[in-house]
Amino acid sequence: MKHLFIAISLLALACPAFAQELYVNTEPASNMATNSLGIRLENQGYFNPYKTRTTLELMFGASRRLMVHGSLYLSDYYEPQQHLEGGSVYAKYRFISVDSVQKHFRGAVFGKLSSINNPIPYQEISLDGDNSGLQGGVVFTQLLHKLALSGSASYLHAWNNAGGFNLPAWHAENAVAYTLSAGYLLLPKTYTSYSQTNLNIYAELLGKTNPGYGQSYLDAAPAVQLIFNSLVRVDFSYRIPLCSTMERNTAHVYLVRVEYNLFNL
Repeated sequence: MKHLFIAISLLALACPAFAQELYVNTEPASNMATNSLGIRLENQGYFNPYKTRTTLELMFGASRRLMVHGSLYLSDYYEPQQHLEGGSVYAKYRFISVDSVQKHFRGAVFGKLSSINNPIPYQEISLDGDNSGLQGGVVFTQLLHKLALSGSASYLHAWNNAGGFNLPAWHAENAVAYTLSAGYLLLPKTYTSYSQTNLNIYAELLGKTNPGYGQSYLDAAPAVQLIFNSLVRVDFSYRIPLCSTMERNTAHVYLVRVEYNLFNL
């Protein structure tokens, strides 16, 4: 019993959050461990025509309530060759934390600032390589043993991109985004060591609306995730449009991501 307690304690120290809260397409209200660093390399794209975007992201747990991200984007979405599109910074502050046995509730506010040097042909406001702008919102996450549920709502405001690429006058400057995510821990059935491999499955709904323009979409994004030694995370996801009246390049997008975490820096 003593050894089991030690193993579970080590696991709690090693994991930045409960495994089933590490959503692939959204961020939970929970934060990384304090003084931990996450390094992400992500590739996403679509097949007709075949285009890809690579994202390098660094994440840091500044405190038990605050974490920050910094990202750089590289793609051939808008040019024949891969080029550096720009970057973004993200911060999340947890303001609610209610804990009990095998369940907890979290609430957080978040903000994102992006500077991008691409043309702006699409109606969707996306700060992940497409638009320069600002996003702010709130997210709540509920853990119920092996199931984690999360929902968010946010406001986005876009402005002209760098490089002289102006936002067209007929494009929306403002948007509302909303997400609903569920994650379930399939394996291991019982924790005995922090070196056990985790297998998580996710179902996420991703939506966005441009108020006053009649433009919106709602996507389903199923995902599978593996976590090795509580340090290395591998994600696979694919977005499936459920309904859409918005011109965008995020429909039918695959995502592959590898993340490595360093703790107790």
